[in-house]
Amino acid sequence: MAGIYIHIPFCSKACHYCNFHFSTSLHRKEAFLKALHREIAAQQFPVPLERPLTISTLYIGGGTPSLLSYDELYQLVQQVKNNYPFESGMEITLEANPDDINSEKLTGWKQAGINRLSIGVQSFRQQDLEWMNRAHSATQATRAIELARQAGFENLTIDLIYGTPTLEDAAWLENLGIANTLGITHLSCYALTVEEKTALHHFIAKGKVACLDEEKQARHFEMLTQWAEEHGWEQYEISNLCRPGHRSKHNSAYWAGTPYLGFGPSAHSFDGKNNRWMAVANNALYIKAWMENDGAGTYEIETLTKEQQLNERIMTGLRRMEGIPIDSALQTISGIQTTAALYNLFIKEAKKSEEEGLCRITQTAILLTESGKLKADALAAGLFF
Repeated sequence: MAGIYIHIPFCSKACHYCNFHFSTSLHRKEAFLKALHREIAAQQFPVPLERPLTISTLYIGGGTPSLLSYDELYQLVQQVKNNYPFESGMEITLEANPDDINSEKLTGWKQAGINRLSIGVQSFRQQDLEWMNRAHSATQATRAIELARQAGFENLTIDLIYGTPTLEDAAWLENLGIANTLGITHLSCYALTVEEKTALHHFIAKGKVACLDEEKQARHFEMLTQWAEEHGWEQYEISNLCRPGHRSKHNSAYWAGTPYLGFGPSAHSFDGKNNRWMAVANNALYIKAWMENDGAGTYEIETLTKEQQLNERIMTGLRRMEGIPIDSALQTISGIQTTAALYNLFIKEAKKSEEEGLCRITQTAILLTESGKLKADALAAGLFF
């Protein structure tokens, strides 16, 4: 099984915190879609892949793919179906902004085969949205979810951001409470981060915005974990929660090391073994490559060493509810064979974190404790080879 991700590199507005590849100008949209269709149909990759590939998930993200017309979106899904075998009942997700959502579009998306919506809410509070420079209003956020449910979308996920200067503790719980009452099935909750080359980074560097309050962010995360437990949500990955039975199949496959194909500028792909490649993060160069040179020069390739593969599995494994799978008999860590010496060294380091109360070691896995979740990245770094 494999997943497909398609990157649509257009947005109506630039959020202050976002460092994804996108353009607020749509004048290359038509040319981009032609190039994208060519890339999907070409089925040529910089490394050989095991065939046949059966696609179990399709995720259309960006950018803001909900900017596409119904016909553009329908043709895109059909192009993927025409070139790759789909698993029966597969998960097909579309990222959508609240200001793009209306009854007519929702009907069209269902007809195109979309069965899961990821709605970029970020907050249900107007002052938070204005601070982030979001294109939608608080009213549009709640209305978009209500319309999606009325249209028959039962698999709904939203994004929420915590730790922003305008979001106090009570307001964060209020955001979670609203999400809980709106009938969504999945939550992705992220601490606000400052990425280079973003407006937020510039504002902080110039002293226009104060540095982020790390204590508040940690407190908001602890509140999230407690809220999830009290309201029956499964925190199956540090930043992702769901009602039972509604995990993101697409993202879960990423974390499990399953192969995936990425189409569009800046999209990543992975062969499930040790090769990763990324398409050029430039719309003009991407279009030129596929319209004139059959994609030549489009990709940057990275071949992972065994140590890098282990480190990635350690990082993603720790973040998941199931932890890092281990097998002392086979000396495997997350399914990757090691020597006895390396395996024992890894367990020795893990036991140090266990003594600090940050993780616990069972016969089959290394799992984070509640306090360990706050230090997951540092803990993982300490276990890296």
